Amino acid sequence: MKKSLVPVLFALIPALVLAGCSKKAAKNEGPITLKVWESDKGPDEFIQKAGEAYTKTHPNVTIEYVHVELGDAAGQIALDGPAGVGPDLFAAPHDKLGELVNSGHVAATVNPDDVKGKVLGACAQALTYNGTMYGYPSSAETYALFYNKDLISESDLPKTWEDLAAFSKKFNAANPGKYGFVMDIGSAYYTIVFTTANGNRLFGASGTDTTDTKINSADSIKGMQFFQKTLRPALNVPAADLSTSMADSAFSSGNAAMHITGPWNIKPFVDAGINFGVAALPSLPGDTKPCASFSGTRAMFVSAYSEHQEAAADFAAFLLTPEMQKLRFDITGAMPAVNVKVDSPYIPGFLNQLDYAFPMPSIPQMGAFWDAMGNASKNIWDGADVKKELDAANAAILGL
Repeated sequence: MKKSLVPVLFALIPALVLAGCSKKAAKNEGPITLKVWESDKGPDEFIQKAGEAYTKTHPNVTIEYVHVELGDAAGQIALDGPAGVGPDLFAAPHDKLGELVNSGHVAATVNPDDVKGKVLGACAQALTYNGTMYGYPSSAETYALFYNKDLISESDLPKTWEDLAAFSKKFNAANPGKYGFVMDIGSAYYTIVFTTANGNRLFGASGTDTTDTKINSADSIKGMQFFQKTLRPALNVPAADLSTSMADSAFSSGNAAMHITGPWNIKPFVDAGINFGVAALPSLPGDTKPCASFSGTRAMFVSAYSEHQEAAADFAAFLLTPEMQKLRFDITGAMPAVNVKVDSPYIPGFLNQLDYAFPMPSIPQMGAFWDAMGNASKNIWDGADVKKELDAANAAILGL
């Protein structure tokens, strides 16, 4: 199988320089087309423009964009890769790394030490699995507290979740039809923050403990009890009605003072004319620092099935140059994966939160985490027994 040839192939590949200076190696090949999977609504435009820039210095290489959403790529590569109709390069979130590596779908990073030296430390860590780096980070992300400056002043921003709940109750009473805060309470991506007190982390401190999720630990139970008993009264809406689209719509229409979301919403909220700012998340009960959030790394992975792995790796490395990272930010609003300055009043808030974030685990068990914890969060929000729900989530994730 092709995947068994990957170590041999990479032993023969010469070192590539990240700044796109490996033109000689790429030019030694005849005309080739690299098929790249990415999402639409911004990432598509970036890949197309980056492809045009790359082709100017690599005239034998054409970049072909194909629309495959970020969340669908890991499943689709398993079908299209072995069938010979897959991409040369594809975007996927780093939490799919273990699944992709164990299934033999991705090639290791070329020149990993060089890549690690250029990208943010959190991104390098996120793309390292069993001591080997895979992929090339295209952007970093976490979520933070968006606030509508016309509805709440910066000086009134809550520093704790208790303060946020208290503000929201008063705001809701004084502003019928509006909300003090909104968030998708059925998304484990966000609700994980309530389980992180005292350093409690999903799958343990290293994110690799496959025997204990820590999702039903004493700290998790206490945090989700707070979620149920204190936050629920401050946002008295059933879980079924608190989707991401509902929360986004409430904030973008000026009907919510605060919202927990990520940098992908900067441009939509700017376009909607909202006068907003971004700050770190409130602290959990008994703490004084922002609560820990998931950090994510969006990465470009070289397919193990590609017949042009060297060129694909070179284009992926080209996407890490400061010029391309700035271009991606200008188009998508995504935080750069390298240490490059961008002109934005919103990014500092995310960078502040990133100091308290931890990479989503990338072990295969993450595949079961999302639905299990998401369903538990919805049920807890609607009044279910917290311990029973978290015990059930732990069992579902571990296949017990």
